Amino acid sequence: MKYLYPLISALIIVLILMPYFIKLFNKIGFMDRPTKRKKHDKPTPLCGGVVMYIAFIVVYVYIFGLHNREKVYVVIAATLVTAIGLIDDYYKTRGKEFRIYPRVIVQVLAAIIVYMSGIVFEGITNPFDGTYLILPKALQFILTITWIFGVTTVINWSDGMDGVAGGITVISSSTLCVVALAKAQTESAMMSVILVGIILGFLRYNHYPAKVFMGDSGANFLGFMLAIIALDGAFKQATVVSIFIPILALGVPIFDNLFVIGKRFVEGKPVYAADRSQIHYRLEEKGMNTKQVVTFICVISCVLSMISLLILYYNLHK
Repeated sequence: MKYLYPLISALIIVLILMPYFIKLFNKIGFMDRPTKRKKHDKPTPLCGGVVMYIAFIVVYVYIFGLHNREKVYVVIAATLVTAIGLIDDYYKTRGKEFRIYPRVIVQVLAAIIVYMSGIVFEGITNPFDGTYLILPKALQFILTITWIFGVTTVINWSDGMDGVAGGITVISSSTLCVVALAKAQTESAMMSVILVGIILGFLRYNHYPAKVFMGDSGANFLGFMLAIIALDGAFKQATVVSIFIPILALGVPIFDNLFVIGKRFVEGKPVYAADRSQIHYRLEEKGMNTKQVVTFICVISCVLSMISLLILYYNLHK
């Protein structure tokens, strides 16, 4: 019940707030309009990210408070990531593209703030003698920033079709919750269930045909929080084998976007150039409809998550 209440609270807050924000964003014209790449039927409010952010922060602060540096820094960093995503969304509502450099700078700054809070990829357990190896500070910094920035980016890039990013993240956060519970990591598990709650509430309005989009603000926020949860949970006291648990839990966006980056590099395109290379677009081009694409991707994500949990089981019982 300790974990059920935060999940339900986050879910209810999203369900209550979303209709009001949909009306507000419709009124002010904060809408994602169809383009050559984005083929949705009509302008759609970009308020999903704002509502999920509000719901998460309210429940997070209520449960944990802001009595220590870690919690304050997480809220500040999450706010920065959501805000820069919202600015990016604003440019899209005006038919413009926001420059990549401010986004990268703010996301890296937010990742540095998380590092300063003490949520760090600290080390790894030696598989031969069981001793815990503390990595050099410079390597801790590089791995932490790379992980947070990378996961934030791949979740953002996965948001291109109704229900895809939401489906992937709810499966990933549920998996990370199980991992945290198995490792008795209460705070990480609690953050995971709050994330599950806000995503389930969002999916109520985002399943095909979507009434609302999460926008870059939502995709950035979800990716950022998933990265923090993994760092604060699955990566703690990680072994060489268990390090693959969070990677597999986030396997679909990670592996797909590594493929996309490689494809763009081979074709001589800028890495951040928006196109239709992601798995959901490729499946659509194969003749699948939206519901089939979302189902297919979620099944793959579930399979990868099950493999990650089998690794967890092996790691705990070897």
